[in-house]
Amino acid sequence: MDGSQQTPGAAFADPEELPPPLRARLADLAAGALDEMRSTDVPAALRPVVRFAPAKRAKLGQPALLNALRDSSVFRTSVLDWCRNHRPEALELQNPDPVAAGAAAVLQGAASAPHYVELIGFRSEQGQLRAERDSALAKVERLAAETERLKGELAQARESADQAAGSEEADRLRKRLREQGMRLREAKDAAEAARNELALAGEHRDAAVAEIAAERDRERERAQEERQRADRAAADVRVARESAREARQGDEVRLALLLETLEGAVGGLRREIGAAGSGPRPADVVRRVREQTATSGEVGDIVALDRLLGLPAVHLIVDGYNVTKTGYPELPLADQRDRLAHQLAALAARTGAEVTLVFDGADVLAVPSAGPRGVRVLFSEPGVQADDVIRDLVAAEPGGRQVVVATSDRAVVTSVQRRGAYAVSSAMLLARLNRV
Repeated sequence: MDGSQQTPGAAFADPEELPPPLRARLADLAAGALDEMRSTDVPAALRPVVRFAPAKRAKLGQPALLNALRDSSVFRTSVLDWCRNHRPEALELQNPDPVAAGAAAVLQGAASAPHYVELIGFRSEQGQLRAERDSALAKVERLAAETERLKGELAQARESADQAAGSEEADRLRKRLREQGMRLREAKDAAEAARNELALAGEHRDAAVAEIAAERDRERERAQEERQRADRAAADVRVARESAREARQGDEVRLALLLETLEGAVGGLRREIGAAGSGPRPADVVRRVREQTATSGEVGDIVALDRLLGLPAVHLIVDGYNVTKTGYPELPLADQRDRLAHQLAALAARTGAEVTLVFDGADVLAVPSAGPRGVRVLFSEPGVQADDVIRDLVAAEPGGRQVVVATSDRAVVTSVQRRGAYAVSSAMLLARLNRV
């Protein structure tokens, strides 16, 4: 992919503005991705389309497929993942076929997408004009052949009339001669109309070509202006960075002097008041909290949970789907993961606890590369359950560190308690998160 590619969430073109070949290509790719999507992740508007035969989905469900690509970022991401796994060539922006390259640019929200749409529309219109021109030329040729045939029949009729002059046959031939003359004039008129239609089609084509050329010139001028503005902005950024670096150096010097002054003042104060550094240590805090918490290792209320989360270097491990399916099972899985991760990020910022969020990775099409700030998000490997990942995390902790596991799975609760970890139910964690 080139540097002009945007994120999949970029604005998708209005399907009504896309040329027919491009709409057909996008509908074909979207229809292919439906077979590998879970029924819960398929947009509601596409559920009737799923029932179509696979070979007919792209044609019969084209409007619904294109509208879903425009309106649903989840569906568009699923189509992109399917293309990467099954048809990677469909995402090549350098494809020699403009329709394939245009579909790749529109799907990925590339900056070149409008240009491909314009080019494909121009070629489609040009093809239609060529077809109209060829049809008019064929019509002219047919009319010319008909004219020649009528001329021959007219000459033959005249010859027959001359041979049968004065007879009843001569009258019949003269009548036929007049009819052939009228048909000849009609054929000439039709041929002239076809020539005029051909000339008009050529004028329309020339006007369309000129308009597209002018639009491209305007686009190049706008691109040049954008590059100039970008260059000026880059120069301004360099100047600002240099100024900020100089200011930071000055601030660092002042800060060093201030720290030296504070260190001297603190040392003098310690000597003056005879402070020996005695007082409660983190281990004493941990002992008091353990004495105030249920001896079974299972947290009984939110107050006890808050005391645990206030311990130094405490580690909170969360069984992701066990919590989300307790709190908001009606949401799609991707939205469940996102909501819980952001709630835990707020809790981590408030308490300072280390937070690890674990999900089963079997049904995840695209694993996120990172979670919110302060939350480590893990997905189990294929064939491995999230419960086993949680047990491994608890087992890897050094002796003496406080670990809290949030889950309502009794088997997990029993196993982590044997290793000295605390257990808190999913409902209680949700109640605590709703207070953040």
